[in-house]
Amino acid sequence: MSQINKEGNYTLTSFDKVRIVMVNTTEPGNIGAAARAMKNMMLSELYLVAPSNFPSAVATARASGADDVLSSATVCSSLEEALVGVNLVIGASARQRNIKWRQLDVIETCSEIQSIVSKEDHKVAVVFGTENSGLTNEELDLCSTLMTIPGNPKYFSLNVASAIQVFAYQNYVSTLEGGFENASGELANFDDLNSFYKHLEQVLEHIDYFDAKKPQSLLMRRLRRLFGRSMPEKEEVAILRGILNKINPYKP
Repeated sequence: MSQINKEGNYTLTSFDKVRIVMVNTTEPGNIGAAARAMKNMMLSELYLVAPSNFPSAVATARASGADDVLSSATVCSSLEEALVGVNLVIGASARQRNIKWRQLDVIETCSEIQSIVSKEDHKVAVVFGTENSGLTNEELDLCSTLMTIPGNPKYFSLNVASAIQVFAYQNYVSTLEGGFENASGELANFDDLNSFYKHLEQVLEHIDYFDAKKPQSLLMRRLRRLFGRSMPEKEEVAILRGILNKINPYKP
């Protein structure tokens, strides 16, 4: 939890556990503006998934002094790579979806984030999609929660960097407010859950569960939503994997 030391500085433990992930960003200026917003709100963990143009002089100019955030940014080839090691994955989206993800507004999201990062070695990733279309359903499949930012229903057109600024500010406020209880046990991280979903899909194929009335992609998306809402602990996922192994051992 963030605290003030004798010199009046904040310790950044909770801030360092929050990872901002930008997916397929096409405008380098948005990356720079996001870095500037992050540094203002004490965030530094920036992950970029297949950016169109980075590094870029435009990004550096828009960062306005947040060069350290840009220089330390991690560039990944896939969203899965950017999520390795995190315990909670939150997708930012303003669009209505056919399948209902667990949905929280930005204030509720930041409260939940604080309850996770208050536990030792637990990290959170907040994922933002492209400027034009946001996150795809396939990308949201890797998220356990969908975050929305309320706004004018007649005109809601937040730039991705602006959305990151709104989130970063609310996360800053929630971190300083403090007073969150630790989660009861060690939560399963993204790696644990993603491996579990792959194993589950293999077992369902093995028992011929999928058919025309139960399309594989749709059913797996619903199962991801089901387990994502429950936020299972690492030990609970291990129990489920043990059951699956009795039916059909996992084949990586």
